[in-house]
Amino acid sequence: MQQLLALVDCNNFYVSCERVFRPDLVGKPVAVLSNNDGCIVARSQEVKDLGIKMGVPVFQVQNLINRHKIQLFSSNYTLYADMSARVMSILEEFAPNLEVYSIDEAFLDLTGICHDPIAYGQRIRKAVFRSTGIPVCVGMGPTKTLAKLANFAAKKWKKTGGVLDLSDPTRREKLMRIVPVSEVWGIGSRIAARLNQLGIITVWDLARQPPDRIQDQFNVTVARTVMELNGIPCMELEEITPDKKQIVCSRSFSRRLTEYRELSEAMAEFCSRAAEKLRNQQSVAGHISVFIRTSPFNPDEPQYQRAAGLTLPSATQDTRVIVGAANRLLKEIFREGYRYQKCGVQLGQIQPAAIPEQMDLFDLAAFGHAESGKLMQTVDRINYRFPKGIAIATAGFGQSWKARAERISRRYTTNWRELVWVRCT
Repeated sequence: MQQLLALVDCNNFYVSCERVFRPDLVGKPVAVLSNNDGCIVARSQEVKDLGIKMGVPVFQVQNLINRHKIQLFSSNYTLYADMSARVMSILEEFAPNLEVYSIDEAFLDLTGICHDPIAYGQRIRKAVFRSTGIPVCVGMGPTKTLAKLANFAAKKWKKTGGVLDLSDPTRREKLMRIVPVSEVWGIGSRIAARLNQLGIITVWDLARQPPDRIQDQFNVTVARTVMELNGIPCMELEEITPDKKQIVCSRSFSRRLTEYRELSEAMAEFCSRAAEKLRNQQSVAGHISVFIRTSPFNPDEPQYQRAAGLTLPSATQDTRVIVGAANRLLKEIFREGYRYQKCGVQLGQIQPAAIPEQMDLFDLAAFGHAESGKLMQTVDRINYRFPKGIAIATAGFGQSWKARAERISRRYTTNWRELVWVRCT
């Protein structure tokens, strides 16, 4: 029996989440902004049709925004994460095996469970939209790469009805002959440019290449892509999301910072967020590094950037230990006389918390590991239940440096005070 995988991808996900609770925006141009409201990171189809590119700074397209009355929203990650969880819970009802690939995409293993893939895909689309209000497209094929390609076509051509199955070799070839090779999953712009130089312009051109030749000229990943395009599975479904090997938390500031105290507060906040992510995947980190930098877009100002790192005496997930180490590093690299635009922290040497570790005889903090874990679990439970929660004092209270989010919508699904009101007259 041939394998059948489906990729379900939400359409313009961030924008769709906003429209669920603002139906008056359906059919109107809508865009979502990055942290600090600086760049456009999500666009409705109406905004795409205006020629506005992904990642463009807002100030560069302000005239278009004003002329076409584009509605702008700050990124509301609390809302998007909750809507994503709702979409994924619906998808779990349609397949025994599911891999959550990103916040708005999931692979489903449909092998042997549907006799009419197109009809089954339409059932998935209707169920997700009925339960969440989020529109999705479904691409199917015997491999992940073909499912991705099918999803691309399902979104691009309306005549597919939002669902396309590339299990049939004839239909597969027809599509591959008209799609540029740059649209293949995993083929970035640099690889695509090199392929074009070799006369490989379309997906069909790539699929006809001998995998060993491609491996010699590129790498094994591209060779596997060629095999996947020919219906030979090389990538299995990952039902359990692998733990992150590195955790990074960094942000640009709403204004330039000049004082050590403010940078220390920001660093403590980012360490707290990184430590939460570490505990969520039940891991500990053995290495920490921090960085600070001025804005590279202000060449008239003095420029400075520096990073520093250290290996911790014992791997930890304790926010207090991580913040303390980060502050020691920050003191080493901070220099007065500069206007800092960004800082961040990276946790490395990550391993499962369950793996026993040889404790440092002279590291007294290591012997309070069990109590530390209980304290951090309690803090996480409180913060999950109460939005304001508990914060480490080093992070400060005013936090005037926080990134701008002047156009953020309400947390409609996770905060009782921000639920949608319906007035009946």
